[in-house]
Amino acid sequence: MTTKLRTQADVFALKAPAKGEKAFFDSGKNRDRVTGLALRVRAAGSRRWVFFYRFNGRQSKLVIGDAGAIDFAAARKRAREYLIKLHDHVDPAVEIDAKRDAAELTFSKVAAQYLEVRAKDLRVSSLGSTKTHLERHWHPLHRQPLGSVTRAMVASQMRVIAKERGVVSANRARNSLSAFYSWCIGEGLTEVNPVAGTNTAGKEKPRERVLTDDELVKIWNACGDNTHGRIVRLLMLTGQRRHEIGALRWDEVADGTIVIPAKRSKNGRAHEVPLSAQAQEILASVHRIIGRDAVFGRTDGFAAWSVPKRALDEASGVKDWVLHDLRRTCATRMADLGVQPHVIEAVLNHVSGHKAGVAGIYNGSSYAKEKRAALDTWAAHIKLILAQAEGANIVTMARA
Repeated sequence: MTTKLRTQADVFALKAPAKGEKAFFDSGKNRDRVTGLALRVRAAGSRRWVFFYRFNGRQSKLVIGDAGAIDFAAARKRAREYLIKLHDHVDPAVEIDAKRDAAELTFSKVAAQYLEVRAKDLRVSSLGSTKTHLERHWHPLHRQPLGSVTRAMVASQMRVIAKERGVVSANRARNSLSAFYSWCIGEGLTEVNPVAGTNTAGKEKPRERVLTDDELVKIWNACGDNTHGRIVRLLMLTGQRRHEIGALRWDEVADGTIVIPAKRSKNGRAHEVPLSAQAQEILASVHRIIGRDAVFGRTDGFAAWSVPKRALDEASGVKDWVLHDLRRTCATRMADLGVQPHVIEAVLNHVSGHKAGVAGIYNGSSYAKEKRAALDTWAAHIKLILAQAEGANIVTMARA
């Protein structure tokens, strides 16, 4: 039996020691031999290629791999690559560790860290959307090392999201992914944002859907005596955003008014929403759970929107509408009822029109009385159309 490691035939011909292990160094011809390469043979039977070297005065070694999977020629090639690194004063072990760390730094692990950090400065609704995008829409990327995600991968998944959820959802998911990678670059976790240069899913068409009185009646009557039903009716009566009502807290409700804090409003400004009698009745019907601050849902408010919305569509028979259309409908119909534009903007907490620019700096009025009158007028209209739908002989008096 051979005692020298010179050719591939020797790899499995070398005798294993009776106990422990023994290293057989490359003893091939000068032009083939690689200094430091050895075959480590253990008594238990394993045979592994190992590269021994010295860097900065310290003896080190790197395991190249199992001799059953890597032949002698491949092991020599790998060892030569390590020698080149050493010649350039680079420790090959450091580079290998960096690659291993990068491989273990998966998309899902870093995304979890990112969401934890952003939870401190994002609104509940924004955090929820970002969480949905990264955890659900970009799920196919979860096992990928963070730095291995390519532009092609992003573009491919964008097409899937657009097909399954629509252009708007795809574009929002793209924005969240880009923000995530920008943060990763800032943290030194990766060098490139793979979203850069990708196309959007398409041009977004602004929604103009305003629900008719008949549709409002059908939706109202189809709302069940449950959490989702109460939220939808409150959205209809108040014209507020979905997350502002869905994440409502008990300490934000007092004296017939909802006070949405700046941290939960889209424009970062605290907002008072006067409640009509109908809206107050809805909140009064909610059973308050001791120890729970959220009016609807659990800690962060109501989150399960899609399933009950589909059930509501089926029960009401109203198609092609989203909850945000209730906000647009409220604003449009209040204008029809004679509410002034600046009051409607105040109800919606819009910083535009009369409150934009210099005018907004000097006009600090909250229009509390006007907002209450406007929402009471709108609630009275809803009460009227509901009564008419039940057969009541009531007509609307024309405005003077």
